[in-house]
Amino acid sequence: MIKRIYQLIKIARKLGSSGALNTIDEIYRIPLILKIFFNIITIGSIKESKELNRRSGEKLCDALEKMGTTFIKLGQFLATRPDIIGNEVASDLEKLQDKLPPFNSNEAKKILLNEIGENNFKNIEELSDPIAAASIAQVHLAKLKLEDQTVEVAIKILRPDIEKVFNEELDALMLLAYIVENTIAKTKRLKLIEVVHLLREITNIEMDLRFEAAAANELYENTKYDEGFTVPKIYWPYTTKRILTLDKVNGVSIREMDLLKQNNVDLKILSQNLIQHFLRQAVRDGFFHGDMHQGNLFVNNNGEIIPVDFGIMGRLDKNNRKYLAEILYGFISRDYTKVAEVHFQAGLVPKTASKDEFAQALRSVGEPIFGQSIKDISGGNLLAQLFEITEKFNMSTQPQLLLLQKTMVVVEGVARKLNPDTNIWEVSKPILENWIKEVKSPKSTVNKVINTSEEIIKRIPDFPDFIDKANYALQLIAEGKLNLVTPDEISLDNEKLRLKSFKNNIIFSLLGVVILLLLVF
Repeated sequence: MIKRIYQLIKIARKLGSSGALNTIDEIYRIPLILKIFFNIITIGSIKESKELNRRSGEKLCDALEKMGTTFIKLGQFLATRPDIIGNEVASDLEKLQDKLPPFNSNEAKKILLNEIGENNFKNIEELSDPIAAASIAQVHLAKLKLEDQTVEVAIKILRPDIEKVFNEELDALMLLAYIVENTIAKTKRLKLIEVVHLLREITNIEMDLRFEAAAANELYENTKYDEGFTVPKIYWPYTTKRILTLDKVNGVSIREMDLLKQNNVDLKILSQNLIQHFLRQAVRDGFFHGDMHQGNLFVNNNGEIIPVDFGIMGRLDKNNRKYLAEILYGFISRDYTKVAEVHFQAGLVPKTASKDEFAQALRSVGEPIFGQSIKDISGGNLLAQLFEITEKFNMSTQPQLLLLQKTMVVVEGVARKLNPDTNIWEVSKPILENWIKEVKSPKSTVNKVINTSEEIIKRIPDFPDFIDKANYALQLIAEGKLNLVTPDEISLDNEKLRLKSFKNNIIFSLLGVVILLLLVF
């Protein structure tokens, strides 16, 4: 308990002295009682001066960078939640620099030895100094001796004790969020406890490098026959929770356009390939790289695109993929009634809504866009406006579609830097057409019927038992003995109960101190 309170005071001082609090106050007016609390906590610390000529998001970005790992990750998470902080601040936080000084190479070697064992460690030669260092891990280059060859690899190593530091600071942030939400009723709409809880879950997965390795491996399997796109190979015997070993990327950053031209890479074709590969992954595979900015994309001498950093990946189920392809194709065709029908068929818009009114709302998004020069039209921006419209019709936007939309904006931006005349729609159309034809083809329909029939036949012997269990479940629900909440909801509820218990412990401790003082004096 004392440790958590100490961490809370440290974080409060960071927030107060870094300038982050002043910036938050510009976005959401902080109640007077909280300002007084932070002013008392930060007595004696050096406070950052206010900058009048910069946007709130830019100042918040700088403040979070100065505050270290946990707050950099918090900023990156908030950048994906414009519904909480607004579009402008979210856009500014996307520029957050996830860079910290590297830790000692000898420490890196010790971690490597402990994680992969002495036998495997002997096969690693010429381990370099760090070539990149972020808030959670750093990257070294090395040579790996295999049975029949020596390969060049990149080795990602987690920072020492990063999990401990991160979770301790998040415990304190969770307590702060709980105090704020229970002190000031207006802050409940910001869902501060839920934000910190989600951040913990996301980043704890990110701090297990086996998940990133699995994501890279899945993307590799999905795209290994796609010309013009290659994913680095994972070396599993040299990959653990704290270590990730994969092929070294031999290529030029996609932002180095002069070097690409010197290597005779056709930027126009490269621009088209980038968009088509991304869309192919999204609508064909339902699994896409969710962080395709210029720093994560390289190009080899053959003009192949090589992605790196697989910590953020997006996944779409078949219904979402069909929905995505059909609405984009419907907008390309300017068939707004068809786009409206897709929404209603998928159950994404309440049946009580008017289909004609919804089609009219979609037209209000599409027609102004198509009034522009076609090469200036952005599929990502179109989706963003579509989601705004659907909210008005009580359609809840799914997080995976938001990630897709944000990634699409980034991909289109990179493509247009390579070739300003890139026609997004012309490039996208064949991918979307092929996907829709594939989904609606007779072969696909027959396969769907066969698969459904097989599942039904498999379950026929279990049907009587299933009916008995269903009746029992209904009885439990009627008696209020069955809790129908998801594991995530249970986890969040447990977190809230833990915080409530912690608050009660503090109150009882304070009462105990008061009673003791009264008895003594």
